Amino acid sequence: MKNLKMSIVAILFMAVSFTNAQEKEKMSQEHGDMQMDHSKMTNMKSDAKAEAILGDYFNLKDALVGDDTKKAAQFGSKLVASLKAFDASSYSKENQKELADIIEDATEHAEHIIKSAIDHQREHFKILSKDITDMVAITGTKITLYEQFCPMYDKGSTWLSTSNEVKNPYYGSKMPKCGKVQKTIN
Repeated sequence: MKNLKMSIVAILFMAVSFTNAQEKEKMSQEHGDMQMDHSKMTNMKSDAKAEAILGDYFNLKDALVGDDTKKAAQFGSKLVASLKAFDASSYSKENQKELADIIEDATEHAEHIIKSAIDHQREHFKILSKDITDMVAITGTKITLYEQFCPMYDKGSTWLSTSNEVKNPYYGSKMPKCGKVQKTIN
């Protein structure tokens, strides 16, 4: 009986190990297929504070897509906190200065989003999107981003998304699919 229990445990252990090995191989293959664009990224290590900024930015974008002024203001407030918590000390002196300028400008626009009506939120989101794109060019990111472009809003406007499906934050429910993927950022 003891040998039977040991055999069952051994078989279960081998099955779990085999499944884990398959998952690791699958993940390795998926990550191996991802191509890195090194031309824009000068600091490839993962920066958790930059990733937090991106998360808050995407929540803000989604609120604007949904025409939700209150949520946009809430996420604008979270974004201000993330921007103020950003630490550029691990970057080169040149990048530190550039990041400081970007963060200062982005914070100002996020603060306007907190206290504005949706049309004004969208105006500030346009400039904020440029700031966040400029930040990503320096900090890099561990996720694939899609720079999307709407030719109709304010003579052409871009924003970042984690999906290649266009969901327009400038027109929301009026024209949710207006735009196209302009560039993929890996």
